[in-house]
Amino acid sequence: MNTLIFRTVAPLLVSIMLVMSLFVLLRGHNEPGGGFIGGLIAAAGFALLGMAFGPKSARAMVRVPPIGIAATGLLVSALAGVAALPFGLPFLTGLWPKGLPISSPMVFDIGVYLVVVGSISAIAFALEEGANF
Repeated sequence: MNTLIFRTVAPLLVSIMLVMSLFVLLRGHNEPGGGFIGGLIAAAGFALLGMAFGPKSARAMVRVPPIGIAATGLLVSALAGVAALPFGLPFLTGLWPKGLPISSPMVFDIGVYLVVVGSISAIAFALEEGANF
């Protein structure tokens, strides 16, 4: 599976997958999609890098540890939920501040996206390190 053609095409495919994952993330606020499926698409792209170049090289290409990405996403999602508390509203109540193009549900979706990308990528890299490709 680790052929010259695969290693040549993989970065292009991953680029397309990452752009598509961002499209699905941003579209999911009003239409089907969102943070979860967008994160799965991005994580599949990172797993493809691992299959093409090996998990150590793929981790170096990603540059940020996958667990760090997941932890950041968890923090972002929690902050989106806590944002309503100072206004006397329940946890995870949606807020749409005037004059800002982003809402707390969108921030929550971005956090979910990061959690899914980080956790699934960490699992994929761990599985690839244990497998003999």
